Amino acid sequence: MARTRRLWPTLGLLVAVTLASLFFGPREITPDVTLEALLRFDPTDGAHLLVREQRLPRALLALVVGAALGAAGAMMQTLTRNPLADPGLLGVSAGATLAIVCLIALTGRIDIGGSLWAGIGGAGLGGAAVFALGGMARTRDPVRLVLAGAALSIVLLTLTRLVTVNVEAHVFDQFRHWAVGSLQGRDWQVLGPAAALVALGALAALALARPLDALALGQDFGQSLGADPRRIWLAAAGVIVVLSGVATAAAGPITFVGLSAPHLARHIVGPAHRGLLLASMILGGALVGIADLAGRVIGGPTQIDVGIMAALIGGPVFVALARRMRMNAL
Repeated sequence: MARTRRLWPTLGLLVAVTLASLFFGPREITPDVTLEALLRFDPTDGAHLLVREQRLPRALLALVVGAALGAAGAMMQTLTRNPLADPGLLGVSAGATLAIVCLIALTGRIDIGGSLWAGIGGAGLGGAAVFALGGMARTRDPVRLVLAGAALSIVLLTLTRLVTVNVEAHVFDQFRHWAVGSLQGRDWQVLGPAAALVALGALAALALARPLDALALGQDFGQSLGADPRRIWLAAAGVIVVLSGVATAAAGPITFVGLSAPHLARHIVGPAHRGLLLASMILGGALVGIADLAGRVIGGPTQIDVGIMAALIGGPVFVALARRMRMNAL
């Protein structure tokens, strides 16, 4: 119960960051106008349109993307028993990136809605290929899975570069904005399907909390408690592919969130997965929200993309965590 109560400050931080994202941005809008836009929306008012059609879906999408990365990172670290694991190790991010760059090269423009589904498809194919290469049908060796993921990611990213260097300049210019991780221009069209898929993935992750607790004790000990490691692996890996695939497709590659949020959450609520997953989702949403807000406020009208700010903020935070905590205490 005491550990559960520790979730409330993190939830308060998430709410504060989300509200701040509505009230602050490159264009100054007074708090009164922002509240009017939320409560008494006038479609003929430009400021109201900015708040309702840009700031609100962007703030909510930051929450959704961060929650997905936080939960996927926590599950990935448990499956691989590796404190440095993040969702990118499954080849998910590289698969989504290649699918989206191929779509941009074929169409010559970024279709945000189309990119979302292309990214999800690419993430799923990338994850399935890693499972096949890692021989997960025969064994559940985390080392083989990590090696297969790292190797496939290198191949997919090489193919991505091969495509990008052979496209026209304006197509490459569009891709590089997506590749650094950005929430700019994401609207309700992206938020709706992304939120629905992440909600389903989050519920599935929470349903796997007890089996993951058993798996964290070791496969042999987990089996003695009645757990089926193979089924847990397949189910958890499928959830990771969905969560990280949707996050990458919606916002582009965002690093350190899937790595840092679970460690912060473990420090606050302990290793039990129900609390750990909830706290990782809350902290992941807060981290992405803080990075996006900082990029909008510091960068001014041009803005700094959330992927860059997440790396600038998340890197030092992770180093501080590594110095203060026992990173092998999963």
